[in-house]
Amino acid sequence: MSGPGKMIRNIMTLGLWTLVSRGAGLARDLMMANYLGAGAVADAFNVAFSLPNMFRRFFAEGAFNQAFVPIYAKKLQTGDDAETFAQDAFAGLSAVLLALVLIGTLAMPALVWAMASGFAGDQRFDLAVSFGRITFCYIFFISLFAMLAGVLNAHGRFAEAGFVPVLMNLVFIAAMWAAVVMGWDMGTTLVWTVPLTGIAQLAFTWRAAARVGFVPRLRMPHMTPDLKRLMITAGPAMLAGGVVQINLLVSRQVASGTEGAISWLVYADHLYQLPLGVVAIAVGTVLLPELSRRLSAGDAQGGQDAFNRGTEFALALTLPSAMGLMVLSYPIIQVIYERGAFDAHATANTALALAIYAVGLPAFVLQKVLQPLFFAREDTKSPFRYAVWSMVTNVVIAVGLMPIVGFAAAAIATSLSAWIMVGQLWWGARAMGPEARFDDRLLSHLPRVLLACGAMVLVIWAGAMLLQPWLQSPGWRYIALAALVGFGIFTYFASGFAFRAFKLEDLKSLRRQR
Repeated sequence: MSGPGKMIRNIMTLGLWTLVSRGAGLARDLMMANYLGAGAVADAFNVAFSLPNMFRRFFAEGAFNQAFVPIYAKKLQTGDDAETFAQDAFAGLSAVLLALVLIGTLAMPALVWAMASGFAGDQRFDLAVSFGRITFCYIFFISLFAMLAGVLNAHGRFAEAGFVPVLMNLVFIAAMWAAVVMGWDMGTTLVWTVPLTGIAQLAFTWRAAARVGFVPRLRMPHMTPDLKRLMITAGPAMLAGGVVQINLLVSRQVASGTEGAISWLVYADHLYQLPLGVVAIAVGTVLLPELSRRLSAGDAQGGQDAFNRGTEFALALTLPSAMGLMVLSYPIIQVIYERGAFDAHATANTALALAIYAVGLPAFVLQKVLQPLFFAREDTKSPFRYAVWSMVTNVVIAVGLMPIVGFAAAAIATSLSAWIMVGQLWWGARAMGPEARFDDRLLSHLPRVLLACGAMVLVIWAGAMLLQPWLQSPGWRYIALAALVGFGIFTYFASGFAFRAFKLEDLKSLRRQR
């Protein structure tokens, strides 16, 4: 049975691959911003690519894996024929996805209208429909990849699945280079690259799953008691996933009335997803099977240690990231994106969205830490109820603020509703056992982390003022931004050790666990 040290190592492994993936994704976005800017083609592609990703989160990483992983992990723990259960789940998911691809492709005009009704009446609508009919099959490949990644995670294999998003971004980068060399239309190239990346991701993960002994068999699905249990557990999670996607639809609708706004939000979203993916998704992915095994074994103390160390690790990396993004939002966007078709107007609006999203970043991370407490108990109904209230908050804020602040209402609503969700999850977890409670170590470390964040903010704010001429210089801006980030990281960790937010004993303990 793995201990907290091994769990943190697994989080760091998955987080490292996610960091590499986000770095490659940043390079991909930089190239897209240069070639497409934030115009009609970029808006149409972003909507078309968002559609399969929206349903993927609904069926795969969202609802399906939240129900599948705890059951599969417990079967592995008890030796209760996990192989047959996984085969049944794979067949059932494949059948649902095939039907979804067919329906979605036929109903693409309605889906685009639901995602971005502001496109109606201009070229963006027809482009998004045409693009969407090519990209929508991506959901089939990426959702099956997500299930196989759940199998690997339950076996404690996180590196293989963590590499796959890197592969996706590398394929996109190679495709854009090929389009430049061969003279292909960039928008068309990106659209056809989407299903190609899905095939590559599924093929790689299929081979990785085979190495741990699970080789999916393509066959007709049939209902079994375990599959029925999976469907009953996944039902509320699917509804909760639907609520999350309604929030996304509201954001897109609010932004679709302003040309370029969807792209501003997407570019900002991708940047704040960097720390979110590296920390939150890694913690949530590792914590869910860990808690499931602990609860199955009746190990309440081990469950509490896993929950608290995961929370501690997540906040120690997320809080400085959020504050840094808020302070440096404009220079980050200016240095990374402002070139070619991406002008100063796009920079200002994207930076505004990034700063607002950063306010909600700790909330998104805490959601990923708190939700496994429910999912490990196969309780998907409570998170669904909380998600409904979060959705109502999101809609009211976004629609209410849209006439006042424009597209920024979407980002404000997203961040505030995330904090509403965290409050509900924390309140609901109070009735659970000791494994859901914060321990003394976490409560004593958190104020010290905040002090270290405060010191970091002062340094990078002063540094941004001093380095302003260099941040605007084409020849020096990358070096100036790197220096700012480096100063911030050094100040945070130096202050953290000074305030005893971090201890050398913890690092030594982690090394001993290896």
